[in-house]
Amino acid sequence: MFDDYRPNRFGPGRSAVMCKHGAVATSQPLAAQAGLQILRDGGNAIDAAVATAAMLNVVEPMSTGIGGDMFALVYRPQDGVIRGLNGSGRAPYAAELEFFTKQGLTSIPSTGSLYPVTVPGTVDGWATILEACGTMTLGDVLKPAIAHAENGFPVSPQISLAWQEAAGLLSSTPDAAKTYLINGRAPEPGEVFYQPNFANTLRLIAEGGREAFYRGEIAEKIVQFSDGNGGLFTMQDFADHTSNWVDPISANYRGYDVYEIPPNGQGIAALLALNIAEGYDLQSMGHNSEAALHCLMEAMKLGFADLYQYITDPEVEDVPVAGLLSDEYTDSQRARINLDRANTDPIAGAPPMGSDTVYLCAVDKDRNVVSFINSLFAGFGSGMVAGDTGIMLQNRGAGFSLNPNHVNRIAPHKRTMHTIIPGMIAQNGVPLVTFGVMGGQMQPQGHLQLVCNLVDFNMDVQSALDAPRFRVVEGSTVTIEEGVPMNVLSGLARKGHQLLPPHTFFGGGQAIFIHPEHNTLIAGSEPRRDGCAVGY
Repeated sequence: MFDDYRPNRFGPGRSAVMCKHGAVATSQPLAAQAGLQILRDGGNAIDAAVATAAMLNVVEPMSTGIGGDMFALVYRPQDGVIRGLNGSGRAPYAAELEFFTKQGLTSIPSTGSLYPVTVPGTVDGWATILEACGTMTLGDVLKPAIAHAENGFPVSPQISLAWQEAAGLLSSTPDAAKTYLINGRAPEPGEVFYQPNFANTLRLIAEGGREAFYRGEIAEKIVQFSDGNGGLFTMQDFADHTSNWVDPISANYRGYDVYEIPPNGQGIAALLALNIAEGYDLQSMGHNSEAALHCLMEAMKLGFADLYQYITDPEVEDVPVAGLLSDEYTDSQRARINLDRANTDPIAGAPPMGSDTVYLCAVDKDRNVVSFINSLFAGFGSGMVAGDTGIMLQNRGAGFSLNPNHVNRIAPHKRTMHTIIPGMIAQNGVPLVTFGVMGGQMQPQGHLQLVCNLVDFNMDVQSALDAPRFRVVEGSTVTIEEGVPMNVLSGLARKGHQLLPPHTFFGGGQAIFIHPEHNTLIAGSEPRRDGCAVGY
């Protein structure tokens, strides 16, 4: 079971990390070590996850932060159930559709204004999950992040590259430039970077908790910044924010239950594709064969079509989750796939109706398990830093539609369809793998391919992460990572897939397997990022 440990099957790479007591995997080594130290100090997996996420805000600031959102799946043996936490923020109360359309906008701009900025949900999410499932205080788990923000840290290579690519965005506003650039440039690999203003903000949160952020000095500064820069925020937007505990949605894939956060998250797209894929004998087709890739890409296209048609905030609009995941609908969707030709214009089906990101995972000695994701949406979010707070504000609101007839149209106090998705694989309600793949539209595609690598091809978690991936882009356009044989690419092209060069991001993932027989932990981390898996 997920235990074919042949190393380097996809070229020189990493071996899985194997340990007994606890493990943390994420996209930056200092953050992984911060989480591991929390475990060694007696904290549980939930404590470690928040500490890791906070550290990532410091050492990978283009991807995540307290100006963004978070989601988590968590399992505690004493509860015996997998729970979901939706820590995403909502549009301001003043975000009326008419406000945007009167300005002649047809879409919400991603950067250059505060229009795409929604209420940050991260801090409330951290506080909520710690209060319910942790053993440490918010002040305890923020200590490593505060120390590294104040005393500096050496910037790692991939993160430096992403930082340099965003230098133009950061230089466009004075607060962002002051916070995240050094004399107008991004930090180089190995250069020590300091964030004193952000250290002060974290210290306020450590001392005052969520109240400091949503009702105190921090909210006041963000609202003041909003007032001075054409934004829509009021103190009421912050005071009324709450995270929500939710029941995960799931699909059974060849005897394994795959769990995702329900809408407004896009995890349902991965489940839709897995449901369709289960009807094909992928193992006999062969890993990354022409036939297997064609089936998976076609299934993913249909999953995306439904995602963009139906998914939004279920507290505001009816989302037909049960209909989309039903066996009847799965069969009808699978029947739409032509095994010989690519679908060039995938459209949504008709289900029965009813009512730049970081990922990390952690498991502790008591086998508490957490799948945790935190994001600013695009790299450095909106590009807007709220005054002297050091907080980069997300641009999640750019995901809203300005089409008055679309379910995901913007509205006051509404959550947009969300890209960040934590995942778990379980049997009989007990987690076997906690996993995630970050990267916008790549996330459900990464979940689909990772689950198939584990279940259909019995790979260990590191090999399942290493394997070359495809990425559905739009229509019949796809891109496939280097490492897939040329004859496979030629066959896919003959089927009508329009292949782009692999000059894109294929995701960054982590996973931990809890071995049910040996009670050991097998952890893996993407070679595509700077991160690592660590354990003890």
